[in-house]
Amino acid sequence: MDSPVPPHPSEPRPRRRDRHGRGMRGPVAPPQVPLSASRADSFRDLVQDSVERLERRWPQLAEVDFVVLDVPGPVEETVPLGSALPAEKERPAQIVIYRRPVEIRTKNRDERALLVHEVVVEQVAELLGLSPESVDPRYGQDGQE
Repeated sequence: MDSPVPPHPSEPRPRRRDRHGRGMRGPVAPPQVPLSASRADSFRDLVQDSVERLERRWPQLAEVDFVVLDVPGPVEETVPLGSALPAEKERPAQIVIYRRPVEIRTKNRDERALLVHEVVVEQVAELLGLSPESVDPRYGQDGQE
């Protein structure tokens, strides 16, 4: 007997909304709006802005890898905000900024931007063997741009 009903597909269709029609219809905000950026993306942007500012004065930083990690590995006494690793045979120099410890110590985006820049300057200074003030003359001053 031939059935007028077509056979069901072997795999169920993915549901876009729940059965009552109340699920998400699309993104909450368009991609170009700051609301759509995650905290991690915003933090990476702060680090990138700081690095670009320093690269104008220190072109050799173009060869350094800047990495953002959520948290440092196991630590004994204090939680670092960043670390600098010198270059090795197979790996370029690397500066790591730890997102969560920085975020915990700041209340808003402006404070976070200042602290991120200070941490980046301190790690660059350590890597280059210089004082932070020589890497960025405005280091430690409130109201940096």
